Amino acid sequence: MNPQNHSGHKCLLGAHFSIAKGPHQALYNAKAYQCTALQMFTKNSQTWKERSFSAMEVASFDKAREETGITEIASHTSYLINIATSDKKKYGISCQALKQEIVRSSALRIPYIVLHPGSHMGKGEKEGIRRIAEAINGIFAETPEMYPRLLLESTAGQGTGIGHTFEQLATIMDRIGNKDRIGICLDTCHIFAAGYDIRTEEAYLRTMDTFNSVIGIEHLCLIHLNDSKKGLGSRVDRHEHIGEGEIGVRAFECLMNDARLHNIPKIIETPKGKDGKDWDSLNLGRLKGLRVKG
Repeated sequence: MNPQNHSGHKCLLGAHFSIAKGPHQALYNAKAYQCTALQMFTKNSQTWKERSFSAMEVASFDKAREETGITEIASHTSYLINIATSDKKKYGISCQALKQEIVRSSALRIPYIVLHPGSHMGKGEKEGIRRIAEAINGIFAETPEMYPRLLLESTAGQGTGIGHTFEQLATIMDRIGNKDRIGICLDTCHIFAAGYDIRTEEAYLRTMDTFNSVIGIEHLCLIHLNDSKKGLGSRVDRHEHIGEGEIGVRAFECLMNDARLHNIPKIIETPKGKDGKDWDSLNLGRLKGLRVKG
């Protein structure tokens, strides 16, 4: 590793915040945690019910962004969306939901949208990838002037999920016509569960070199920082607090000091906890503490 002197540099670090009290409140909450980035849903992630933002909500969000200075913002799509499915009804409603997510995020001028690529439901990886690319190309054609970049999230490989190998993600990206509107969100828990070791400096560098050779680090736009409850190659997606899972603290030290990743926003999706502890504050503090000071 060749850690930079980070003193004087702003660390792009944040968490996932609720919009229950309005989208703008997510920004103020992020600022209260001294975050310089954040992730949010723009609607209820567990339902198909759509929503749109009023002019007042958009104005409030713009004001909050200006007052907090937080511009590195990502929205996360509904967990129900599956654009890899061969079920025509599910495919159609998923495409419509993704399009509406792009419309909402564009209204708020959110730069990134995180998407789980989807599950082929037994039809095979090749067919699933074809449908994913077809859906994205079609939605981009219908939203030519929209603002956000769509980020394919690396997955853990549960069930028939697609996106657990760098090759799968690269194949999808290769089939997208508008390269300027597509990118990657790397999740540490997911890649570890999928079999990519990052627990030591040597393993971390090997995995990042593989990512760079298969996909290209220039396409990496966002990182989810999560430890894993389950072991290497388990194919099980269960997030754990930083340094308390099977990945361990060294991987996150490498990530926080990798000069190539300095300008990439990093978001925790660690458990919020119901034990009275402010786990977001604890996890963010741990990550900040891992940065090499000059």
